[in-house]
Amino acid sequence: MAISSGNSDSDEVLSEINITPMVDVMLVLLVVFIITAPLMTNSITVNLPKTEATEQIQEPVKPVTLSIDANSVIYLDKEEFPIEFVEQELINRKAANPDIKLNLNADEVVPYGVVAKIMVIIERAGIDKLAVVTQPEGA
Repeated sequence: MAISSGNSDSDEVLSEINITPMVDVMLVLLVVFIITAPLMTNSITVNLPKTEATEQIQEPVKPVTLSIDANSVIYLDKEEFPIEFVEQELINRKAANPDIKLNLNADEVVPYGVVAKIMVIIERAGIDKLAVVTQPEGA
C-alpha cells in the first residue's frame, strides 16, 4: 500500500508500514494471557488428614501415545524417535509395564505402508492392547 506524501510535484511514493494496530493487538493478547494464566492452574492446597497405613490405590496406567505426523515422523509420547529405535523403546516400556496400552495416532496423509510397518513393530514388541485413534466425521 503506497501513500502519497502530499507534494503533487514529486513522483516519490512514501511506503511505510503502520505497526500501531499490530502493537495494539499484541498488547491485548498479552493482557488476555496474563489474566488467563493463573486460571489455568487448578490446584488447590489441601492439608490432608493423617490415617493409618492402608493399601495404596493404584492409579490406572496412562496409555502410551505413538503418533505419526504428515511427514512420517514418529513420536512416542511427544518425543521424536527414528523408526529403527521404536521397537526397542516399545520393548523397554513393555518390560517396565507388562499391561501397557498404546494409542496409535497417524495423520490421514501418512501412507498405509508406514502405518502397517509401525503396527508390525508394535506386534513384535509384544504389545497387544492397541487402539487406533480416529476423528469422527464432521468434527
